[in-house]
Amino acid sequence: MGSSAGWRHTRSDASASWSNWAGNQVATPIAVAHPTDADEVAALVRKALDDGTRVRPIGSGHSFTPVGRPDERTIQLVMDRCADLLALDAGSGLVTVGAGMTLRRLNRLLAEAGLALTNLGDIDQQTISGALATGTHGTGARFGGLATQVRAFELVRGDGTIVLCSAHEHADLFTAARVGLGAVGVVTSVTLQAVPLFALRAEEGSARLDDLLDGFDEFLGGADHAEFYWFPHTDRTLTKRNTRAPLSDGLDPLPRLRGWFDDEFLSNRVFGMVVATGRRLPRTIQPAAKVSSRALGSRTFTDVSYKVFTSERRVRFKEMEYAVPRAELVGVVRELTSALETSGLNISFPMEVRVAAADEIWLSTAQGRETGYVAVHVDHRTPHEEYFALVEKIMMSVGGRPHWGKLHTQDAETLRPRYPKFDEFLAVRAAADPRGVLTNDYLDRVLGPVQP
Repeated sequence: MGSSAGWRHTRSDASASWSNWAGNQVATPIAVAHPTDADEVAALVRKALDDGTRVRPIGSGHSFTPVGRPDERTIQLVMDRCADLLALDAGSGLVTVGAGMTLRRLNRLLAEAGLALTNLGDIDQQTISGALATGTHGTGARFGGLATQVRAFELVRGDGTIVLCSAHEHADLFTAARVGLGAVGVVTSVTLQAVPLFALRAEEGSARLDDLLDGFDEFLGGADHAEFYWFPHTDRTLTKRNTRAPLSDGLDPLPRLRGWFDDEFLSNRVFGMVVATGRRLPRTIQPAAKVSSRALGSRTFTDVSYKVFTSERRVRFKEMEYAVPRAELVGVVRELTSALETSGLNISFPMEVRVAAADEIWLSTAQGRETGYVAVHVDHRTPHEEYFALVEKIMMSVGGRPHWGKLHTQDAETLRPRYPKFDEFLAVRAAADPRGVLTNDYLDRVLGPVQP
């Protein structure tokens, strides 16, 4: 068993309080532990069983829901000391890392070995286990989310046992854990399937919303990874289309000054000032949106894939995202944009639209169907309830599934009919955590209380 020197407990006081990235989830656990391996996690789980308490792992805190939030009965497991590169085989592309490794570090380690993840979301500060647990995804009609790239887990179940699982060993546990919400075990390491390092040719520009929606299939078909951002209170969108290319074709990255000006100065500093002004003076939001949308410039560049997939997000926000059947996506966007424009709401953040391939992971938002994603945001200090309720009503009317780490109001009763394998997941959860040592209030809401 690992030495207790690898983790520490912190008394429940102000210094042990926790908040997520957006600041909308806060908590004070009874203790904080920093385990270094599965043995130490298992010891903490067994202690919680003996004490009648709970454990809850946390990554980078980038979820907006309370999926990782501890409570006054919970020992919080911070996985920052369980974050090493454990194995890497450049020939097979298999890489095993500690659960607490960030995607940013993983991307760089893979690139040094001539490898890459085949698809990514647009933020890389999450831990690998946290990103998997909540179903993080990118865009691309032929590509699945991050969980489709997983090949094995090491995890600690709620009875304190350590299990290695894959498609060939403890297959149901593996399937459940790929998007597991931390409900079927504390993941301590992950094995992923990487691919040879590749480049992306990025084409970014502006388009009228109606024109883009009228030709949406053509817009998607012209690139491997495509998405757009609509600016509320305007008819303009920012379009992004990325096409995969071998490194042998050469790179043509943005000049450093242009990259800083577009991605740091405009997208973070100037946008941050616009959002802050809009929070104090809502009447400025619509004029600012019109100016911002018309200031968009086109750009084309080619760079290593992870540098194109991901971007810095320094302006803090709260987010809701729903997955809808791909065939419903254009209609949903039209209905949503129309409803917003007649609502009287002032929205400063663009709405993001993406697509993904179907997969067979039980709680994946793309389970069993080609999927479109619509994400909406507000400033992290701005009330979100009215806007998000408007969005959610439209999404639910077409069988939408909420992102597990982004704000929504659904519960087990409304989610069960949207996931054909929901009850199979619950059966694995009950077997893996029969006494509910891994649960929290959010899991009890969206999955129901543990039923042994």
